[in-house]
Amino acid sequence: MELKKKTVLVTGSSRGIGRAIALAFGRAGYNVALNASKSAAQLEETKSLLESEAIPVLAVLADVSDYEGCKLLFAKIEETFGMVDVLVNNAGISHIGLFTDMTPAEWNHVLDVNLGSVLNCTHLAVPAMVSEKDGVILNISSMWGEVGASCEAVYSASKGGINAFTKAMAKELGPSHIRVNAISCGVIDTEMNACFSEEERQALADEIPLMRFGQPEEVAELAVFLADQKASFLTGKIITLDGGML
Repeated sequence: MELKKKTVLVTGSSRGIGRAIALAFGRAGYNVALNASKSAAQLEETKSLLESEAIPVLAVLADVSDYEGCKLLFAKIEETFGMVDVLVNNAGISHIGLFTDMTPAEWNHVLDVNLGSVLNCTHLAVPAMVSEKDGVILNISSMWGEVGASCEAVYSASKGGINAFTKAMAKELGPSHIRVNAISCGVIDTEMNACFSEEERQALADEIPLMRFGQPEEVAELAVFLADQKASFLTGKIITLDGGML
């Protein structure tokens, strides 16, 4: 009997780490559900990229920080592919500046996108996973969620929340054979780091023992491994991918 093709949902997958993760899962044989909140053109570009490799793909523009938007996203995925077998919570934004200069609206936005989206998507993905007694949830976090970063206090808090939620959900869902892990990223070479000058980039690279930024593809390959049966006894872990920086 032919095995059912599994489906992965990667939030925030129009570019950067999310795009690399979506491509890696597609090449590993998954149906891929792409998502972005605003970047429609880049989302369509990523979709075309997967289609060019004959990867079954669905692209949905939806704000995952909004629960109702998430419900529509999951409904479209179910209609097209069925349940979400692997959820990759990747959507996130940064905010650099003194905490005292932030407004409540700004910090709530960071928390809603970075942490709220993880809660929303997990809440909607879990019932089908529990029913099937199978599923994987991967949360893309940050090393600043482990140690904190000056001038990124709320971003650090949101990622620290993801790490704690990862560990708690791994315990809660373990009896249903659902694994939950997080990848705690160090400095990855994406558009999010485009704000740095060449001198600042070099100074930052000098702080990393491997003397370079990580690549989105390296995060993607680790994500695919964590979703595979080869990692079937690995859950509740925050795996730091930072070139030895911490």
